[in-house]
Amino acid sequence: METICRTKIIDVLKREDFGATVCVKGWVRTHRNSKAVHFIALNDGSTIRNVQIVADAQKFDDDLMKQVTTGACLSVTGELVKSPGAGQSVEVQAHDIVLLGACASDYPMQKKGQSMEYMRTHAHMRLRTNTFGAVFRIRHHMAMAIHRYFHEHGFFYFHTPIITASDCEGAGQMFQVTTKNLYDLKKDAEGKIDYSDDFFGKTTSLTVSGQLEGELGATALGAIYTFGPTFRAENSNTPRHLAEFWMIEPEVAFNDIHDNMDLAEDFIKYCVRWALEHCQDDLAFLNKMIDPTLLDRLQFVVENDFVRLSYTEGIKILEDAVKEGHKFEFPIYWGADLASEHERFLVEQHFKRPVILTDYPKEIKAFYMKMNDDGKTVRAMDVLFPQIGEIIGGSEREENYDKLMSRIEELHIPMKDMWWYLDTRRFGTCPHSGFGLGFERLILFVTGMQNIRDVIPFPRTPKNADF
Repeated sequence: METICRTKIIDVLKREDFGATVCVKGWVRTHRNSKAVHFIALNDGSTIRNVQIVADAQKFDDDLMKQVTTGACLSVTGELVKSPGAGQSVEVQAHDIVLLGACASDYPMQKKGQSMEYMRTHAHMRLRTNTFGAVFRIRHHMAMAIHRYFHEHGFFYFHTPIITASDCEGAGQMFQVTTKNLYDLKKDAEGKIDYSDDFFGKTTSLTVSGQLEGELGATALGAIYTFGPTFRAENSNTPRHLAEFWMIEPEVAFNDIHDNMDLAEDFIKYCVRWALEHCQDDLAFLNKMIDPTLLDRLQFVVENDFVRLSYTEGIKILEDAVKEGHKFEFPIYWGADLASEHERFLVEQHFKRPVILTDYPKEIKAFYMKMNDDGKTVRAMDVLFPQIGEIIGGSEREENYDKLMSRIEELHIPMKDMWWYLDTRRFGTCPHSGFGLGFERLILFVTGMQNIRDVIPFPRTPKNADF
């Protein structure tokens, strides 16, 4: 008997060569039957759509068909026929069904609707649901769009270390990396832990950002971007925070803050356009099942220019809103670090467009940001999006050695292990800018999902490192 090669369901659904013999393999979504016919919805993950398998009850053993339950894995060979049913153009009339993997009755992703919280406790199985299949196909497409955008614009993909001795943000919320025996720690005369016998001979941690190393890349290659995992030991149990997440960080020599804003807006619009063009079925499903405003919101972002205004102007708008009776949970005043509710008010209610906020007070921004002439604000920029708030944060970097050192000393940042970073300001310094985009926040926006734990396959949050 001739062996028929498997065809992915996404490709079977496009075919019109009715009468051809095809082989499809996948997992059962639903199985319903009458006395004469079995109808099986099969999905292999290649598309949100299922292919319907039609099986004549007289041709297949009852014991086999009893095992065709939700979650079971099948290989089906049959004839491709035009479907008389609504919502599908083709179906497969089964000639042969092979049970590749039976599914136990306690399969956690039964057809009935489950809450997102329930599915997080079964994150290893939630991938097989329609919702999470759509989310993670879109996640793939966004990664492809990011690499393609930067490649087309002359950037070089630059790999920065995951294990580092530097704290980019200066906040100290880092996961330590060590091979030391934590039950028998060697200490020095002052009682501090002696790391001289540790693997790297010094204190090392998982990176919070690839930016500082990325600046070295930009001052050699001109324009680079990083795209990799980052880690924050921040005890934040919110729908917007993860302990392990992915970051995209372009860094460009000779760009000022205005060039940086142009790049951020062009880049993120490219990504959203890519989703609209390449993820139509998945977005249509999420628009129907998760967020009915999703498609309109995505289209709105690509069709409108982003508003650009200073932090000071933004604060005045927010203070005026308070005077007119609007209530915020967190107080608003010049010098406050804006909360998500403040950012979303500017975007969703005041301007009704994405906003790029610039020139923040130096006290609430990182040490490496270039000071403005007023001595109070820095050339920072945050891109604010509807439903998300801040989606991109960046700045023009301080390229002057003396000014950078002054800021470091002012903030008492331990720089003994960062001599290499300061060398970029000693040996041929140049103006340069960059930003960071949290990949999961982009996926939140593009999918309409409400919790960041639902756009990464296996979320890492406080007290949670399962799977």
